Amino acid sequence: MAREDDKVEAMEIDGEHQQAATTAVLDGFNADYLRIYYGKLFPYGDFFKWLSYGNDGKHPGCDQSYVGRREFSFTLENDIYLRFQSFDSVAEMESSIKEKCPFKIDIGPVYSVDPAKRHAYAQSGNNVFVPVERELIFDIDISDYDDVRYCCSGADVCMDCWPLMTIAIKILDASLRDDFGFNHILWVYSGRRGVHCWVCDSRARRLNNEQRAAIADYFRVYKGGENTMKKVSLTGAVLHPFLARSYTDVLKGFFEDKLLISQQLFASEERYQKIIDLIPDENVASELHDKWQGNRRSSISKEDANATRWEQLKSTLQSGKHKVLRRCIEEIVFSYTYPRLDMEVSKHMNHLLKAPFCIHPKTGRVCVPIDPDNCDDFDPMTVPTLSQLLGELNAADLHTDSENDWERTSLDKSVRYFRTSFLQPLLKACKEEIESSYNAKLQQSKNSLTW
Repeated sequence: MAREDDKVEAMEIDGEHQQAATTAVLDGFNADYLRIYYGKLFPYGDFFKWLSYGNDGKHPGCDQSYVGRREFSFTLENDIYLRFQSFDSVAEMESSIKEKCPFKIDIGPVYSVDPAKRHAYAQSGNNVFVPVERELIFDIDISDYDDVRYCCSGADVCMDCWPLMTIAIKILDASLRDDFGFNHILWVYSGRRGVHCWVCDSRARRLNNEQRAAIADYFRVYKGGENTMKKVSLTGAVLHPFLARSYTDVLKGFFEDKLLISQQLFASEERYQKIIDLIPDENVASELHDKWQGNRRSSISKEDANATRWEQLKSTLQSGKHKVLRRCIEEIVFSYTYPRLDMEVSKHMNHLLKAPFCIHPKTGRVCVPIDPDNCDDFDPMTVPTLSQLLGELNAADLHTDSENDWERTSLDKSVRYFRTSFLQPLLKACKEEIESSYNAKLQQSKNSLTW
């Protein structure tokens, strides 16, 4: 049983913790299936190498204590939380996961001391147990878009609304690389209703809470609460270059070419009224409302009605007498398409986030990496499920020449992408940094001895 003081605080886990581990699991998900998955398919080696960041090697510059100071949190059956687990080797981690068979694995920060021994340090009275490193993380859930999607709600998702997640990946990935200069970014499907982003550059891992908050605020456009009508306010004479780029390159086209039709944004009075409410000039709002109410019996098809009404709105707001309202068009597009981040997850080092390659207990789907360069092709409905993988494993020819069992299943593509596109370039950069840092210390040591 988990210690009382080790139970997870609600704010520290990503948004799916409340549904994470329940006894009422879907057909195809149970502890026995999970045991086989952890026994044969989970990519322990690659997973451990990632979180070691090159410190598991023989180089004298490696920090041998590094990975052993990382917190892992296990959610067991019946919502039993085991916080502050730590492992010194891949064998130790593999053994613990196989034994405990967690319904969910969350990854926390690297602490100043081994988190499993934190109570011993607490006796000393000094605040020595503090997070010192943590990937910069982002958590985006489709349920936060419920006011702008009409096909689904809550945790449900389909290919009409999933592109909102694709747009979030495109916007954030481009900015993290171009505006902040980060290179090692891992996007992961949450297994049910959203995406997680792990920025793993050493510079990102060493950011303090204030710096994390500043980066999160850089992306913050959507500021409205549930009861706020206008959730996006774009201030200034011109858009910030990042926002202007996002609007022209991604958001405008997505809104006009896809979202308008897929969500039928102007198809009913209730829906177009929500858009009209974003126009600050009551006369203009009233004029458009009357026009659309008056022609609702016309022969315009629903598809045409969406495009036609949007063009009419744009034309009205851009006309000479309403030039001041031009910004309103951009605000409407941003309100309906711009990424909605769980800001608290990104701002604090002590947040836990679900590990890649976990199985989501509600859907049975694997939390697989998403290639940002091909995110348009990602379909959450085709992500491998636990029961599918076990079926493939049973059907596979055991004599197939493969080093790992996952190579004989549809998990193969995801593990290979993780290894070749993310892990190998990351470890190359980590090793170069360890070597460079070690040489600098040697030189410093030599210089101090020269007199």
